[in-house]
Amino acid sequence: MLAAHCAPTLLGAKCASLMSLSKEQFDDIPSLAELYSRRFSACGLCFQVVCDCGCRSLLLVYRPALLRARLQRADVAALLHRQGYPLRESLEAQLAFLRARLARKRAFPHEIGLFLGYPPADVACFIRTGGAGCKLSGYWKVYTDVDAARETFACYDACRACLQHVLASGQTISQLLCAA
Repeated sequence: MLAAHCAPTLLGAKCASLMSLSKEQFDDIPSLAELYSRRFSACGLCFQVVCDCGCRSLLLVYRPALLRARLQRADVAALLHRQGYPLRESLEAQLAFLRARLARKRAFPHEIGLFLGYPPADVACFIRTGGAGCKLSGYWKVYTDVDAARETFACYDACRACLQHVLASGQTISQLLCAA
């Protein structure tokens, strides 16, 4: 599942990925996230449950250094500021704010796309239009630079194919990530 849903993040091409995990399939997702965070912290990866959503949990897989840099970009910070995020606080404080917004369960906080590396202009358009009128739909709904999005989608697809090939050859994700 990690290879299928988080390959670009695992390979460093993306700052974060989000997985929806069934509590029926995975007994103790918070403990699993903690175990994976310990196992892969030396590789620059963190695993954090950001929402306990009834029968499912949302697991954020992220690279703290990349995510921190991403959230500090002026265009990203401006959008987060409009949503009330604590911009002068730590990455952990921003993630806590995101978790709180997800826990309220009023309206889904679509600014989560900023945490996932989506282009700020596309996130802003999605929030403004409610998802209508996009030019392309793939890993996210694209409203602005379709050519750049297609290149990014191809990169993400290549990451997934690479990890699936590695797994099919008998290597584990741990072996691949910890070899670097």
